[in-house]
Amino acid sequence: MDKRKPLILISNDDGYAAKGINSLVAMVRDLADVLVCAPDSARSGYSCAFSATLPLTLHQQHQEEGVEIWSCNGTPVDCVKLAMAELCPDRRPALVLGGINHGDNASVNSHYSGTMGVVREGCMKSIPSVAFSLCDHRDDADFEPLRPYVRRMVARVLTEGLPEGVCLNVNFPKLPSFRGVKVCRMTKGIWYNEVEKCHHPRNYDYWWMVGHYANLEPESDDTDEWALDHGYVAIFLFFKQKTAYDMLDRMSNWTE
Repeated sequence: MDKRKPLILISNDDGYAAKGINSLVAMVRDLADVLVCAPDSARSGYSCAFSATLPLTLHQQHQEEGVEIWSCNGTPVDCVKLAMAELCPDRRPALVLGGINHGDNASVNSHYSGTMGVVREGCMKSIPSVAFSLCDHRDDADFEPLRPYVRRMVARVLTEGLPEGVCLNVNFPKLPSFRGVKVCRMTKGIWYNEVEKCHHPRNYDYWWMVGHYANLEPESDDTDEWALDHGYVAIFLFFKQKTAYDMLDRMSNWTE
């Protein structure tokens, strides 16, 4: 790799072999050197989890000029931590990318997302970080319509950076083309009927995590769900800082 070029670190929660992450590499590899460190298989729903009791392993899957691909048996966050410590200890990434995820990470889904775990970890390390997701769960989803948008956003963040403590959550509708880009707030939504109880023939109960999503403000046109439903690329700004400042004064008497 050419140390005169910026370095992009990429991970995901669908695994290093997923079409989404390999499409992302193809889209940005001429903009920077690319280092991929991603789970060896799907890790959806792992959010910011990391492995406190599992020994971790790294395996190089591919190397060519400007691109290295590694797999790890841990979580998406494990992948970022290991890559920073072992694969580029003397070369700080200019950008961390998550995705491209097979399936959306809009609204409350962003809290559960391993793809968002990648960029939140990058953000906590003060590295500009962007997550990309497509509203299509299929293994053979078509990522090509995303190419010009991904390239423009990556090039812009490489040039301009992002504010300290802010990462981007970018979601694309499942469409052959898009009406444009909207910078949005997160939709207020909930999952309901999340657990399905079943009875095993050997006389014990077990449960599947399932559920249905409900948009609690479907008419609000400033949300990420509205943008996706109306054919726009939705960008949501995710803040590392979680302090509820508006509650500090109200709770000051709790210390008395």
